Amino acid sequence: MNIERTLPDVSEADVVLIGAGIMSATLGVMLKELQPDLRITVLERLGEAAAESSDAWNNAGTGHAAFCELNYTPEKADASIDTTKAVSIAESFEISRQFWSYLIQENRLNLPGNFIRSIPHMSFVWGDDNVNYLRKRYEALSACHLFEGMEYTEDVDKLKAWIPLVMEGRDLLQKVAATRMDLGTDVNFGALTRCMFEQLSEMEGVNLYFGYDVRKLKQRPDNRWSVRVRHRETQTKHKVRGNFVFIGAGGGSLPLLLKSGIPEGKGFGGFPVSGQWLKCINPDVIAQHHAKVYGKASVGSPPMSVPHLDTRFINGKRELLFGPYAGFTTKFLKNGSFFDLPLSLKVNNLHPMLAAGVRNIPLTQYLINQVRQSPDERVEALRQYYPEARSEDWQLEVAGQRVQVIKKDPKHGGVLEFGTEVVAGADGSLAALLGASPGASTAVSIMINLLHRCFPEQMASAAWQQKLKQMIPSYGESLAKDPALLRQVRAWTNEVLGLQDKVDSQV
Repeated sequence: MNIERTLPDVSEADVVLIGAGIMSATLGVMLKELQPDLRITVLERLGEAAAESSDAWNNAGTGHAAFCELNYTPEKADASIDTTKAVSIAESFEISRQFWSYLIQENRLNLPGNFIRSIPHMSFVWGDDNVNYLRKRYEALSACHLFEGMEYTEDVDKLKAWIPLVMEGRDLLQKVAATRMDLGTDVNFGALTRCMFEQLSEMEGVNLYFGYDVRKLKQRPDNRWSVRVRHRETQTKHKVRGNFVFIGAGGGSLPLLLKSGIPEGKGFGGFPVSGQWLKCINPDVIAQHHAKVYGKASVGSPPMSVPHLDTRFINGKRELLFGPYAGFTTKFLKNGSFFDLPLSLKVNNLHPMLAAGVRNIPLTQYLINQVRQSPDERVEALRQYYPEARSEDWQLEVAGQRVQVIKKDPKHGGVLEFGTEVVAGADGSLAALLGASPGASTAVSIMINLLHRCFPEQMASAAWQQKLKQMIPSYGESLAKDPALLRQVRAWTNEVLGLQDKVDSQV
């Protein structure tokens, strides 16, 4: 990757991207496609791209499409299933697939063929109440063509064929059920992000600077932004001036948003949640599982802690992970500071954070219990999904950090949000992305919405509209309302991305 090593004392840019993760990569590539003459500066505090939340080892969900994540389909008070969020996420992932397919088809990126792979997405539950819930969920989702092809079964023999590790040694008197979507995928967002930045680094007018901390953001009288940075090794100080600033720094976005001083950022707080995985180190066990199997989260647990026995493909190697196990730390980033949380406390967000804390005592209790877990207790949790698991086949790995959004609420004072949120200034000159899941999988949709908010005149132009339609054939239309269009774009993206509607157990 061709990277500019040293920032000038003062530099000028049209767009400043803070953080070299999947969000900044997606926005940078989209903007250069829409307006090739833009000058873009990328600032990253670490020594490489995608080293935090976008990295494959740190990303809790690689290919969120709402096929198997039960927290996206809550049961309502009348016992019906709310599919609103699942439909929205499924459509957003289809939009991401279209954008990646365009980049590949037009030779815009030298994407590795294995950055995305077909793999079944499954939900697995046990017990009468959970089985009844899953059956209702299946019936509700099957009514929408976005979930066409979903299978449901309570048949033990079929489950043994689908997920042998999950069924081996299980009490057959216990009622179990599962759904399966063969259209599911595994996405290595770390590899995708690094490829995008490699392409950006070769474009005229784009400069990438690694190892620089953003210290201050200030809007000038001419409405442009002055971004003050410091090199982490040499401690030299620099300024980057830009017309538009995007803060896509993962867990580090909240402190930078607060430093910007925009009124829209006031009242926002963050609650950090750390993660850990059990990683299988026995190749024979890894070879027996070929699916992403999601269960139901414990009461009070955050969405990133939804348990899953997950086949991954990382650096060309097949892996098997279980977790994530949640924990608490005051760091906002895996490579952050223990002072991140206390330094984020401000007069305007203290009340919302305290109010949200009082309303989320079960979450606090859950995190305390997770932190206190012994190795044997972690393996016992694994055995709910893999009854024959042996502790010697697994080792503990540290996953990434997530910062759940806390925002002001007129009724409750403050609420804890599980999801992603774009906070933009009134003049559209600065925007920050906060939150976590589903995150990376819906990055393209999130960035399109950001462009509408921050570049409204350009987005209304015929040139940008035409280009967006070229990049995303379904742009401006609803895949959730048009079955024929969905089948058309799915067939195209399947072909370009090398995916298939039906998968077997082979790598």
